[in-house]
Amino acid sequence: MREDRLLERIRNCEKDLSRRGVEDPQRISDSVLEHLRRILNTRQGCVPIADDYGVPEFTEYLHLGAQVYRELEKILRATIQKYEPRLKGVRVSFIPEEDDRLALQLQFHVVAKLVSDPRLQVQFETSIEGNGQIRLKD
Repeated sequence: MREDRLLERIRNCEKDLSRRGVEDPQRISDSVLEHLRRILNTRQGCVPIADDYGVPEFTEYLHLGAQVYRELEKILRATIQKYEPRLKGVRVSFIPEEDDRLALQLQFHVVAKLVSDPRLQVQFETSIEGNGQIRLKD
């Protein structure tokens, strides 16, 4: 098999499922979360090869009203769907702060299924801090 080119090996593995190795769901989940950390902490326009890679600057949204939260949900969902192909059925929900006067961050709950095993669900919370940095907690 080493004599085949990379794309030929990939094509052969796709045709013959028995040639694939056993995937560890935890490793896939950890890899997905690490990739999402990179994507969500990259600002659009900072990656020369793809201007829309990452997310827009969120600091301007932190003090706006509730109508903006739905827009941020859409932005996060679209970014994850476009740049993390190992996930499907991505749902993003805003988590309101219990005390709006202390709202120094925005929190969202993200749920998705792994493409490799749709029975497995990935879920985490993300918070957009006052400085615009995004933190993921699984």
